[in-house]
Amino acid sequence: MRTALYPGSFDPVTNGHLDIIARASQLFDRLFVGVYANPRKDIVFSLEDRVRMLTTAVERWPNVEVKSFANLTVECAREIGAQALVRGLRAVTDFEYEFQLAAMYQQLRPELEVVCLMTSVKYSFLSASLVKEVAKLGGNVDAFVPAVVAARLREIQTA
Repeated sequence: MRTALYPGSFDPVTNGHLDIIARASQLFDRLFVGVYANPRKDIVFSLEDRVRMLTTAVERWPNVEVKSFANLTVECAREIGAQALVRGLRAVTDFEYEFQLAAMYQQLRPELEVVCLMTSVKYSFLSASLVKEVAKLGGNVDAFVPAVVAARLREIQTA
């Protein structure tokens, strides 16, 4: 069985993330979406919120499962029996960072393949940071995130 891990902070999950998930779910028998518990960036949503929203957003794909993790990505991949890591690339600016990550993953676990999927053009500008900024300033993010995320962002803005 071909198993992959798509790791990230998913704060919040965007339609760009879902595009990668949809396409990766066709390439692998099982796809785990790993929600990293302790990212180095400012987080708006708790780990529980991120897992809950992502679980709701991926319900349509029966071979996709959401899992949180707090250890090294390669250790999470080993725990679930993944042969590959899935990463999304939006633009050339993502490439250098993803290349560095892939090199580190190879050093830590050489048998683990890194599969980079280009984000669809219609989502190439989209980032979770940009979505949070637009929502914080009162903008409508409905076209950029799943409905469960848009609703939760509205709740936060009115609180």
